[in-house]
Amino acid sequence: MVTNSVEQFRMGAWARGAVVFSVLVLTSSAHALGQWVTYPTPNVPRLANGQPDLKAPAPRQPDGKPDFIGFWQPDRVRDCTPDLASRVRLTQPCKSGEKVTVPNGPASVPGGLPLQPWAAELAKQRTADLSKDDPHNRCQPDNYPRVYWLPHFTKMFHVPGELLMLNEWNAQFRQIYTDGRPFPEFMHPIYSGYSIGKWEGDTFVITTKGFRESEWLDTAGNPITDAATMTERITRPTFGTLNLAITIDDPKAYTKPFTIDMNMKIMLDTQMIEEFCLENEKDSVRLFAPGAGK
Repeated sequence: MVTNSVEQFRMGAWARGAVVFSVLVLTSSAHALGQWVTYPTPNVPRLANGQPDLKAPAPRQPDGKPDFIGFWQPDRVRDCTPDLASRVRLTQPCKSGEKVTVPNGPASVPGGLPLQPWAAELAKQRTADLSKDDPHNRCQPDNYPRVYWLPHFTKMFHVPGELLMLNEWNAQFRQIYTDGRPFPEFMHPIYSGYSIGKWEGDTFVITTKGFRESEWLDTAGNPITDAATMTERITRPTFGTLNLAITIDDPKAYTKPFTIDMNMKIMLDTQMIEEFCLENEKDSVRLFAPGAGK
């Protein structure tokens, strides 16, 4: 049972974002009862009327670097700027100063993804099969970057030598090391790869390698292989916004690197909720491609 409007909104957003799996999520998210989903966020800059000032300057860490601490969710609403169409696919032209809703994830890349022929055929077949084999639908961990364009909250915080990311989906976590270590000599493929971060001015740059080839980039079935290198450039232009420019260079699956440009918005007066897909999961065995079982 859903007991407040916060949970209703968040479960509704998830249901819209994962069509083939909405029934499972609506049942599994019911365990949000009793969590601090409306507790006030401290140290929020305010306007004269008391509302959050989301355009205030980003907070800083003790060393002067931008502070990414907070709960973040993908934001499809962007300000129309002269360069927006070169960064994100637009369904129609917009005027400067307008708010525009844009796609997130691989669907946002202007001109489409530069898929190798085999990868294009694979994605086409996966789409034709209604994404029945999507690892997400079968309760597998989602890789980064895919986590970024799913509607769950991501909590970020800094600790000595690391930036940590926690995600609501199956209590997933990610460690980005900032202590100067190199990549391991042998990288056994893992879901979100091995990540090393460094600061370039006010931009946090993350390099990730060592992905599993079983993972998908999105529900459409676009692939990622063990040859991929992902470079994320994260900035916090205002208190309320993170900007991510995510470049994927995967010569095994794509003819050239491509960049996914997206924003994340800060979520205030709320907390993460537990969403364990595997608990009493009964949907995946009923997922079939069109015509299967006839």
